[in-house]
Amino acid sequence: MMAALKRKHLQEQVVLDDDSDTMVGLVGKRVIPILVKDDGAPMLESMDMVHYIEGLGPPVLIGPQRPEIAAWADAVVAKTSPLTMPRYPLLGLPEFATVAAHDHYVVRKRKTYGDLVELRSHTREQIKALMPSLEQLDGLIESPQAVNGTQSLDDIRVLPLLRSAAVVKGLSFPRRVRDYFENHDGPHRLQAAAGGVRGCHE
Repeated sequence: MMAALKRKHLQEQVVLDDDSDTMVGLVGKRVIPILVKDDGAPMLESMDMVHYIEGLGPPVLIGPQRPEIAAWADAVVAKTSPLTMPRYPLLGLPEFATVAAHDHYVVRKRKTYGDLVELRSHTREQIKALMPSLEQLDGLIESPQAVNGTQSLDDIRVLPLLRSAAVVKGLSFPRRVRDYFENHDGPHRLQAAAGGVRGCHE
C-alpha cells in the first residue's frame, strides 16, 4: 500500500507458507513480511518499512495522527484474527499454492487458534463481537478519502485491517467505514508506478 501511494514499484516475491528456508536465509528467522532494499539490506518491522518508503521522495502521509486511531487498530486485531485467519487458506492465495504449504499453515494456526473449521462455525458470534469496534471506527472517520481528513499513517494502520475483515461473508461495514473502504479498495485505487523496492509477504 505504501509503495503504491508513493508510485514506487514493489517487486514482490510470494513465499510459500512452508518455505522457511527463504525467510531464514534473508533474516535468520521465520518472519514475514520482509523488505529488501536496493542495497540488499533486509527490513523486518512493517512500520519501519512504511517510514523507509515514505522517505523516498516527497512525503504523501502529511495528515495528522490521532492516538485513538492507533489504539483502535491495536485493539481490533484480537477480534478480527479469529475471523480472518481460518479463511485465508480458502481464498486461493499464492502462498498456499501447494498442498504442503496449505497444510503447513493449518497446522501452525491450529496451535494458536484451535481447529479452523470449528473456529469458522462461530462466525456469527465473532461478527457480533467485532461490530462495536466497527461502529466506534465509524464515528472516528472524518472523510472517505482519509480517516483523519488528510492521508496519514493512520490510514496505513486502518485500511489493511478492513481489507482483511472484508473476506468474511456476512460482515457488513457501517456506512462511513464502508464508504472509506470502498474509496480505497482495489488495484485501481492504489496503482504502483516505477521505482525500486522489493518485498516478500506471507
